[in-house]
Amino acid sequence: MDIDKHKLKSRQSNSIAGFLFLASLFVFFGGCQRNIFQPPPNNAPMTLRDVPALRLNFRFETDVPAPTVNQPAPTEDRNAAVQTDFDLNRTQEILEKTLISPDNQRVLAIYRQTQDSPSEFRLDMYSPDGKLVRKITYDGMAVHFADTIVWSPDSSAVAFVAMIRGNQSNAAPAPSPTTDNQANTNSEIDANVNANADTNLNANVENTNADANADANIIAPQQTPVAESPKPVLTFRTEQLYICNREGADLKPVTQNEGLIYFYFVWSPDSSALAALAAVGQEWNYLQYQAELKGEQFTPQGRPRLVEKNGRERRLDDNLTTVRPVWSPDSAKVAAAFDKQVRIYDAIGNQPTQAAIPLRNQLLISSKAFDENLQRQLEGANDNALSNTNQTTATLPDENSLVSFNPIISLEWTADDLLYLQTGYIKQMKNETDSARSYLRWHRLVFSPQANMIGN
Repeated sequence: MDIDKHKLKSRQSNSIAGFLFLASLFVFFGGCQRNIFQPPPNNAPMTLRDVPALRLNFRFETDVPAPTVNQPAPTEDRNAAVQTDFDLNRTQEILEKTLISPDNQRVLAIYRQTQDSPSEFRLDMYSPDGKLVRKITYDGMAVHFADTIVWSPDSSAVAFVAMIRGNQSNAAPAPSPTTDNQANTNSEIDANVNANADTNLNANVENTNADANADANIIAPQQTPVAESPKPVLTFRTEQLYICNREGADLKPVTQNEGLIYFYFVWSPDSSALAALAAVGQEWNYLQYQAELKGEQFTPQGRPRLVEKNGRERRLDDNLTTVRPVWSPDSAKVAAAFDKQVRIYDAIGNQPTQAAIPLRNQLLISSKAFDENLQRQLEGANDNALSNTNQTTATLPDENSLVSFNPIISLEWTADDLLYLQTGYIKQMKNETDSARSYLRWHRLVFSPQANMIGN
């Protein structure tokens, strides 16, 4: 009887264990069924914008055709209406050039007064019909590197480099609550004095023109109204980055690093930030001195930086480069080049990363094939009988024996997945006849996400 009871309990235990096992299988296969018939979690990046720099794969393609870059439509060096205003009403000022906004609604006038240094400029904002909208820079501020001044792609802002004017002993202090009223009062007094003086002068000019043209019934041109004098802003002893809006207002420094020289900058495609190059003043002076000794044109070198419109700044690298940084078309990344290496930096995200792409070996192999092709052409061989640039080799060639093995000199990012790089030999001398540009070759990097960035 005891044995029967024991068997019964054993059967009950086995039944419970079997039930639990079947239940666990049902849950397992039910979970698998949901994984099969329901879409998996979307871990895969939708675009390369979502792929961090460290998670990019690349394929190197050598000696490709030059990239097709959409250049802005050529515009006149000086807007005719703005030039007319300077000719008639601003005879003591020299209009150097004008920059029209991408939407063609504003014109930036870059000019200097006759007593200013040829390398120091002033800025005013005009409408396309030649009417002054606002004076931008005050007398103590000098705009430098006029060729680098640039509108944002959305026409909302202008970026430029400026510093204290050469004949000023001290930089303008930052406005403070205790001095704002006084500064505004002085500005208003100056504006009124200038307005009265210009009104009398304009009245005399109008009377003279009216007398001279009375018989010919010629109407004197409309005079430019007197604009309010710009208020001082914080100005430094080395070149810093400034931006103002499309009306010429809200002028502010977006970098405030006394001792650094910002000499190149480019807007992101979405107009949210600038990629810039900056050099320490002592480095700048030393490189300039070395160029003078060699009779070369001075080519500045700087460290790439990311500067947002709100003034937040991030140094991207500690190495110097002459190659101008470029943005990816989606505004998510910045690329820079150092000799035979390309580096990619994330411009977005809470924890941005960077990735180095060394290309020395690939360039060595491709340069060997390139030199061999050149030699064949010089010897009269069939131009179509080119060697395979992707051929495998057990030993890297000696770089000293290759004439086409040169550093990266420029970058073009034409599509999110296509970054072009140009290599070449450039020698820029003060005596232009001694300058040289040779072995200019284009290559490209084709980007794709790494496998672990693609969802299963």
